[in-house]
Amino acid sequence: MAWNEPGSGGDSNGSGGNKSGPNDPWGKSSGNKPGGNKPGGPPDLEQALVDLKNKFGALFGGKARPRAGGSSGSGGNSSAEGENGSGFGVLIAMVVGLAVLWAAMDSFHIISAREKGVVLRFGKFDRILMPGLNYTWPRPIEMVTRVDVTQVRSTSEKVRMLTKDENLVDIDFAVQYTVDGPLQFAYGIDDPEKTLVQVSEAAIRQVVGGRTLDDVLVGSRGEIANDARNVMESILRDRYNAGILISSVNMQDASVPSEVKNSFDDAIRAREDEQKLVNEALAEKSKLVPGAEGRSARLLQDAEAYRDVLIATAKGEASRFDQLVAAYKLAPEVTRKRLYLETMESIYARTPKVLIDKQAGGGNSMIYLPLDQLLKQKTANEVLPQATSASNIEGQK
Repeated sequence: MAWNEPGSGGDSNGSGGNKSGPNDPWGKSSGNKPGGNKPGGPPDLEQALVDLKNKFGALFGGKARPRAGGSSGSGGNSSAEGENGSGFGVLIAMVVGLAVLWAAMDSFHIISAREKGVVLRFGKFDRILMPGLNYTWPRPIEMVTRVDVTQVRSTSEKVRMLTKDENLVDIDFAVQYTVDGPLQFAYGIDDPEKTLVQVSEAAIRQVVGGRTLDDVLVGSRGEIANDARNVMESILRDRYNAGILISSVNMQDASVPSEVKNSFDDAIRAREDEQKLVNEALAEKSKLVPGAEGRSARLLQDAEAYRDVLIATAKGEASRFDQLVAAYKLAPEVTRKRLYLETMESIYARTPKVLIDKQAGGGNSMIYLPLDQLLKQKTANEVLPQATSASNIEGQK
């Protein structure tokens, strides 16, 4: 029988067209569409794609597409199958577009002039991004942390602490700092600002604890601030490696606590009174000591002068006596008479004298002696040799 011979399913006159009969060598039946699976052959490519689309459609909530070669049914089923296939393609395109857009937006970074970017690749430090346009792999491959390295940050604290002489004092201080190492600042320590506050407080306590209360209140606060800054930098740089650079430390206020202010004021007043008395004593000393030293020097000079006078007089008397001895040996009588006359002259020179003329007054004349004047004159004559030393003493008084 010929392959195209009309069979039982064909038209009687053959005008119905060539239809596949049971003797079709390709194994086509009336229920299979052209292009179906061949007996014993590989699976159809179109059918594999349809199965894959059906799986994705079921995953995203779509309807499964009929298998290739099945009955098409009515026109409505064919339209629904086309819409499901078109919707799945749009969804895939949207997902791919969003992924590309996300990668483009997350890969380009504009770092400002005030910032630096720290790049971590899979959680490990990779590089530092400088200001400008930079490219990185999108997250989660690489992550960028921006750090402002030019901003001057500040923190302030008020703490109570003990001084070297065991007095309480309230210290109000402020610390200004900048970021020196962006990697260390971002990932080196847990909380940089909290760490800085703790470090600054420890440094202030160390510096203030080595000084007395007077040094803290009325001393050089600039020196205390500089010492505290050096301690802070040493701790942050050497111990913590925090990437923080201390710009300045300011001692804004230092005062005693209000609970002990009254007692402290009393102590201050007592100290001021003590200092006042000390100053007055020093002033009085400055007045008395130079005067006493001047009088002492004058008395010493007078004593030395008196000593020189006595020595010179003694030497003169000794020399005069030697000369008298020599003269007496040459002319004893003349020398004796001369000594008598000089002695009497010296005696009468210091003695008041009254001359009475017996013939003029007669024997019954009353003589008036001015005894008070005679005593004054005698006293003056006795004091005369000491006039020089007495005048010096009066001058000192």
